[in-house]
Amino acid sequence: MTDLRYTISPAARTEIPRPKRAEGQWALGFREPLNANEQSKKDDAPLNVRDRILNIYARRGFASIDPADLRGRFRWMGLYTQRAEGFDGGKTATVDPNDLDAPYFMMRVRTDGALLGPDQLRTLGGISTDFARGTADVTDRQNIQFHWIEIESVPEIWSRLDQVGLSTLEACGDSPRGFLGSPVAGVAKDEIIDGTPALAEIKRRYIGNPDFANLPRKFKTSVSGHPSLDGAPEINDVSFVGIDHPEHGPGFDLWVGGGLSTNPMLAQKMGVWIALEDVPDVWEGVISIFRDYGYRRLRSRARLKFLVADWGIEKFRSVLEGEYLHRALPDAVSPESGTVSGDHIGVHEQKDGRFYLGITPTVGRIDGPTLTALGDLVEKYGAAGARLTAYQKIVVIGVEGARVEALADDLELIGLSARPSNWRRATMACTGIEFCKLAIVDTKQRAIDLVAELERRFPDLDTPITVNVNGCPNACARTQIADIGLKGQLVMHEGRQVEGFQVHLGGGIGLHNTLGRKLRAHKVTSAGLDDYVTALVTHYLADRGEGESFAAWVARADEEQLRGDKVLDAVGS
Repeated sequence: MTDLRYTISPAARTEIPRPKRAEGQWALGFREPLNANEQSKKDDAPLNVRDRILNIYARRGFASIDPADLRGRFRWMGLYTQRAEGFDGGKTATVDPNDLDAPYFMMRVRTDGALLGPDQLRTLGGISTDFARGTADVTDRQNIQFHWIEIESVPEIWSRLDQVGLSTLEACGDSPRGFLGSPVAGVAKDEIIDGTPALAEIKRRYIGNPDFANLPRKFKTSVSGHPSLDGAPEINDVSFVGIDHPEHGPGFDLWVGGGLSTNPMLAQKMGVWIALEDVPDVWEGVISIFRDYGYRRLRSRARLKFLVADWGIEKFRSVLEGEYLHRALPDAVSPESGTVSGDHIGVHEQKDGRFYLGITPTVGRIDGPTLTALGDLVEKYGAAGARLTAYQKIVVIGVEGARVEALADDLELIGLSARPSNWRRATMACTGIEFCKLAIVDTKQRAIDLVAELERRFPDLDTPITVNVNGCPNACARTQIADIGLKGQLVMHEGRQVEGFQVHLGGGIGLHNTLGRKLRAHKVTSAGLDDYVTALVTHYLADRGEGESFAAWVARADEEQLRGDKVLDAVGS
């Protein structure tokens, strides 16, 4: 499909009222950069930085890196500078950004919903062991994230990844970031349609394509045909959601404009039917709208969700069909919510009679030896491979029934459980202050400790309660859509600032779509988090109705109960 931006005649353009103030929208003639990020992209196409990394920076070292590349264009290669050690959360927004840069990088490897075989898993494990001090995290965008990467090591890492079909290209930056797919695509009994071919084709056509490498901001994609909505379509810029049309059969609905951060918005549902083979073309239409009409003046308003919110879904559909697709999409009924849980944890039979195992590291934290061992186990048990999930978990696909229990036992030995507690199953955490320059508080270790303590206090919890721990307001671990969402910030305690969290309660996606309820002026210290969650859960368990979920209870509970004060007295007595 050609770049439609250059084929639209003036007469064919949809009339869009011009904003009162220029927002840097290319389609309206505003091509001059309105901020430093846009100027940097105009000065040099971000994809060009790859050659400089290979030919200059990797040979001359960290000190040779041009600052505009270091803090800008490197992101298109999946590289962020790592937080320097010794800076507490109070300095995150006060010190010079240059001082926060350590001479090491976070590196993000995209998997795009693909099945990882033994060689790929062992390659990832080897990179972690050889170049990243053993670090590795499974992210909620189905990426593997390394830390402590030196610029001199990048060419060798890229070579190893390339040999097994993996890449860091456009894993960050104002670009089409790593895609989310169903971790059980092609094997689940209840799958509506397998979206894997569409994801592969989108990646083939568009990743590394200069026509789509200069967007107003990041662009997040989800394609899943599973009825659980396991690709988190509610919070992506563009999502293709499996539906079964009464006339056309299995296909996809289109949802656009989802995203969290400091202005959370759930995606708007278009209510259309799209055939599997048409998904890449429609994806190109949506990302082209974002490129051409997206706001480029303020970074804080540059995500697609703001354009969708201003236009409305009907206007967005009109522009998509009229300017970019040049045809109408059939109407369809959008799914209201997921029909089953989409985390896929545990043992499940596939449609071919084999089984898949959903397994849990704790809050996504693993290491090089674990990835290598997982590759060995996939090979030993003849599994088809493993996929990452949108919840910092892993699914091993294609295991013979007679070998399931033995595999589950061996996975347990390397720290990956198919039989986790509900706390381990349902807790996520972002990178946090250990490595992230935007973070204010520790998250990964704090969440690991929280899980361990809650397992001790509530060993027989009979229902998952999601806990999402975030180090700052950017909500990378989805503060607003957890049963208990925690946003890191500094809070006052006994006259001094300490690490703590703002609390969001009762949010969720999938089975129910709700942004969490913020408690007015309510903060919890990190040190007091175990007791606060204990108080909250104790009250829920005592007060819930038959079959009542935590989120449903939050919706009717009074604020005194949710603040935990009343229950804390009882727990401490």
